[in-house]
Amino acid sequence: MSNLATTAVPFLAYLDAWYATLPDLSLDELIGAHPEQVALISVDMINGFCFEGPLASPRVAKLVAPIAQLFTAANARGVRAMLFAQDTHSPNAEEFHAYPPHCIRGTSESEAVDALKQLPFYDRITIVEKNALSAMIGTRLLDWITNHSQVQTYVVVGDCTDLCVYTMAMDLRMHANAHDLKRRVIVPAAAVDTFDTPLDVAAQLGIKAHPAELHHVLFLHHMAMNGIEVVRALTS
Repeated sequence: MSNLATTAVPFLAYLDAWYATLPDLSLDELIGAHPEQVALISVDMINGFCFEGPLASPRVAKLVAPIAQLFTAANARGVRAMLFAQDTHSPNAEEFHAYPPHCIRGTSESEAVDALKQLPFYDRITIVEKNALSAMIGTRLLDWITNHSQVQTYVVVGDCTDLCVYTMAMDLRMHANAHDLKRRVIVPAAAVDTFDTPLDVAAQLGIKAHPAELHHVLFLHHMAMNGIEVVRALTS
């Protein structure tokens, strides 16, 4: 029988130290003279995870401004490959056996937040509608990747670190690995986050606990173990 309360303590201290020393990455260095080789993917920055509905989280809502700023800065440097992967669930989605009904097609929950819709280049952003955590399964994302073979670097931002962001980054990494493709997948820790369900709240509601800080850092670490570049932030 496991005794994580004791045995995991040294690893948790290691995780804290690892997270505290994540490096920054310069946006100018990343993009350089080849903006056509860089793509930005925002995952689930939609109303249903930020401002309304059963899965809205204030932690996630705080990402709106920095993600809008990142897209603006990248656009100013010539990056045009931009995608929004968004939960757009069918009314009876199988996922609703695990999570409350959310972000149903045709509702405001499934729409991008206003701050992103108001970007002056929003009409040029590719929207990838997804009915599962993975944006690679049952969507047009793989076709987009195939048709944009010049893109060699993918920056993934949004929510949740341990769910759809993790799946997006891992799908991109595993697809590249499977086909021996030279591809950078970058996740800036300051531009991703997850929701928080403390132990006491979970006990009151009779649901599973979800401590945000632990899941955020642990899943970033797991991404790094699999060849994804985890940085603290992309700096201008």
